[in-house]
Amino acid sequence: MNLDEATLTECLAVPRWVRAVLDGRPYACPEALFAAAEREAATLTAEEVDLALAGHPRIGDKSGSATSRAEQSGVDNADEFLAANREYELRFDRIYLVCAAGRSGTELLADLRQRLGNDPDTELAVTVRELGKIALLRLRKAVS
Repeated sequence: MNLDEATLTECLAVPRWVRAVLDGRPYACPEALFAAAEREAATLTAEEVDLALAGHPRIGDKSGSATSRAEQSGVDNADEFLAANREYELRFDRIYLVCAAGRSGTELLADLRQRLGNDPDTELAVTVRELGKIALLRLRKAVS
């Protein structure tokens, strides 16, 4: 497994997470790496979430990185996301983030609307889980 800081930062742009995953080397197998990465991602702080989100485009925004565009390939209702994203950002003061890979735009829009009902602490916890899912998806691709 060829892990370096740049590769891990592409997975999750949180320096503490990157350092923790790097410091855990060598990993006996990919599953041990994934378990460590997932454990560390689950402990993200609100400040680290904001840092990580700075590099993520809004769902429905096709101007992000090639990785983000591929992960959002099922989003075909970008116009509907515009208003819902604005509402989410006003409520939570951050962009809506979800692991979009393999999910339809309709499903993601329903998720966004459902999450608007969360209180801020619950929504932060959901966002941490979603960042972890995205990081693991990207890490699995990077080491395969």
